[in-house]
Amino acid sequence: MKSIYSFSFSFFILLFLTACSSVDITQYKENQPRLVLDQFFNGELTAHGILKNRSGEVTRYFNVTMTGTWDDQGVGTLAEKFIFNDDSIEFRTWTFTPIETGSGIQYQATANDTLAPTMIDLSGNAFFMNYDLMINYQGDDIDVNIDDKMYLINDDVIINESVMTKYGIEVAYITLTIIKTSR
Repeated sequence: MKSIYSFSFSFFILLFLTACSSVDITQYKENQPRLVLDQFFNGELTAHGILKNRSGEVTRYFNVTMTGTWDDQGVGTLAEKFIFNDDSIEFRTWTFTPIETGSGIQYQATANDTLAPTMIDLSGNAFFMNYDLMINYQGDDIDVNIDDKMYLINDDVIINESVMTKYGIEVAYITLTIIKTSR
């Protein structure tokens, strides 16, 4: 009987550790097409998405218009306008600042409603970003963590999956399709 409990406990620990492991972005380094931030997020884009609660029920859906621009120093600005199914509107403006590293250029990202700058991880067709965001929930401003994982599907489409957590507990999931509408 003791070995059954020991096995069950070991299995639970293994399952827990596996569930908490994160995907390593470098596994996408050979994937094509390669995502080049200042090419894809340049010009006009649209996005269409859903927000699910932790039970998997769709609680909101939304459309986004985006405009990306880049200056001579390689700093990008992505202005976003979210229109939700309840007709509410939210704005977010991202700034992507290039940072020279020993392995090439990386980007630091900030937005008007993020709590601190975050680094963007790019590899092959993948774009990962983890940040703390201030949102309005039922009339109160609260901070949540967003774990974004984006994948360039073709030259004009990115699929974005996000997990929203509060106190380390998954509370919502976002699925978003971003479409480049101008070159």
